[in-house]
Amino acid sequence: MTDTGADPVPQVERELGLLMRRARSASAAMSQQLHPDLESSAYLLLTYVGRQPGVRSSDLAAHIGVGRATISRQVHKLEELGLLRRRPDPQDARGQLLELTDEGAHVVTTTQDSRRRWLRSALTSWSTEDVTTLAASLAHLNETIEEAAAAARARCADD
Repeated sequence: MTDTGADPVPQVERELGLLMRRARSASAAMSQQLHPDLESSAYLLLTYVGRQPGVRSSDLAAHIGVGRATISRQVHKLEELGLLRRRPDPQDARGQLLELTDEGAHVVTTTQDSRRRWLRSALTSWSTEDVTTLAASLAHLNETIEEAAAAARARCADD
């Protein structure tokens, strides 16, 4: 970041905090639409499995940023609800791969469509160029935050 005068980081921190609170609330609502017994992270988990069929639980846990015990509990709940299934990993007899059931895929698609309609409605006053810039900036932010988090984890592991 180059120095151009006033420090923008405090405003970024405030705006991100507000966005994260709103995102948590929206995530909880999405999970409730999926099923009333689901935790707020269920939507994120299911959409990731939908994009990455055959993902291992450990890789899913790393992507979402939770421990293996947490992901195991969440996967078990989604499996009980008929939204997710496990299958043996042909390359590792101990491992299991995750995939959506037909019902899980239907629920994710329906919820995604609803969420995207809401986002499009919320962004109607924005130009396509502004929405494209936002998407690219958010992707860049996510990448750099993950890099910083990975570096912090590596430093902790070295200590």
